[in-house]
Amino acid sequence: MDTRSIIKASAFLILTLISTPSNLAICCAFLDMLLTDGKLMATDVILFHLALANLMVALSRSVPQTLTAFGCTSLFDDLGCKVIVFCFRLYRGLSISLTCLLSVYQAVIITPAITKLAGLKTGLSRCLLPLIIFLYAFCSATSVPTILFAVSKLINNTVPPYTLNLEFCFVPYPDAASYVSAGLINFFRDFVFILVMTMMSVYILILLYQHGKKVKSIRSSRRGQSDARPETKASQAVVILVILYVIFFGVDNIIWLYSLSVFRLATLINDIRVFFATLYTSVCPVVVIATNPKVKAKLKRFYLKRLPNSVKTINPTV
Repeated sequence: MDTRSIIKASAFLILTLISTPSNLAICCAFLDMLLTDGKLMATDVILFHLALANLMVALSRSVPQTLTAFGCTSLFDDLGCKVIVFCFRLYRGLSISLTCLLSVYQAVIITPAITKLAGLKTGLSRCLLPLIIFLYAFCSATSVPTILFAVSKLINNTVPPYTLNLEFCFVPYPDAASYVSAGLINFFRDFVFILVMTMMSVYILILLYQHGKKVKSIRSSRRGQSDARPETKASQAVVILVILYVIFFGVDNIIWLYSLSVFRLATLINDIRVFFATLYTSVCPVVVIATNPKVKAKLKRFYLKRLPNSVKTINPTV
């Protein structure tokens, strides 16, 4: 293995080892809440689907990239390539759209009752499931153009112009028009969601700043006590997720736009783009586990159940 392959394999292996178990743990935590309580809060439903989308992105892109970097070849046939490319496009689109939906919902939840957004609180909760179903359908529809040309091998092993080279699969477009149009569809889809989530995050930050000014005197009179409401902590977590998403997928889309202007994208640049496209799947679950008290409590219970009785007796506070 050369230096590039070693660095690539190590980077994607780290992403896989973080994103796969952490997103799976979040999904299990919410499923346990559903079985125990019989229902999930609207935010929990969004976070569950977001964790599922991130898990599928890791399995459909990070894992194949890792195996390819370690020298594994012929991972898929043509049908397998179409399925794996479609899954990545679908769940990558869901990852950004669900993060956008989460930011919109959180902004509506914490908005004052006197604003116009306050009227959406009840309606948004009722329409949550249809909205998520719509996002699945929308992301599926916008992912179809890419899979039409996905193949496992190229003729004479020569990469023609206007080809998306994933190393384990290839997407050779027939001409420049189809190559650019498919890229622009994905770019503008992501751009709209990023624009909306950015606006909602700025609105959340303004509300949090105004709330902080109002309770400033209360903080000074109750020193040492935490007056942060659960809604405030949840809003801060959503803003963190949006900022991370804008950074990671901003780099991804900038490189993607650059790739539309060249016949063949350098392999190193493509590796950097794919790395940033999958980086969110590792960071997002870490933020959710660190900031969501219900998920943290469920995972702690799972951990305690796995401990031997002797350990629980010796250190019952674990």
